[in-house]
Amino acid sequence: MTGPEPGRPVRRETVFEGRIVTVSVDSVPLGDGTDARIEVVRHPDAVTIVPVDGVGRVVMVRQHRHAIGGPLLELPAGKIDRGERPAEAAQRELREETGLAAAELRPLGGFYSAPGFLTEYLHLFLAAGLAPSPLDPDPLEDLEVVRVPAGEALAMVARGELRDAKTIAGLAMALGTREAPAAV
Repeated sequence: MTGPEPGRPVRRETVFEGRIVTVSVDSVPLGDGTDARIEVVRHPDAVTIVPVDGVGRVVMVRQHRHAIGGPLLELPAGKIDRGERPAEAAQRELREETGLAAAELRPLGGFYSAPGFLTEYLHLFLAAGLAPSPLDPDPLEDLEVVRVPAGEALAMVARGELRDAKTIAGLAMALGTREAPAAV
């Protein structure tokens, strides 16, 4: 090949650096010799947790999301801090958002949240053996803990009542596994 490999950025221009994300415009060579300008949002990897209590309820959080102008019912989740392993971040986020710690934290794989423009990869965990163990929540979060029977959570997905992609994917992956807790 004489030129750059197609799909690899030739030039990256950072246009915004914020507290959580960095936005760049990448110049990417196409197979026909032209370049495309691709906007990319860079965000640290994150975790999503499917906490299931001893009677088969999924512990979720309702929170206002400014970007969409309203509340969403979601699985607990958050970014992985620098130097933190995904399982450590999952336990921390679970404690911050729900006030619960998990005796069992099982990795279920992961997924990209929006790979067309966002680098964020979400590590998914199933949490069981829940017990009170609160940490101070993030000061920007105002959360309401909601417990939903597992079957009802899946029905809410089917009815279009849950609109958060990580929650939909997390419930499908966790509740569709043979390794789900016996209460599920």
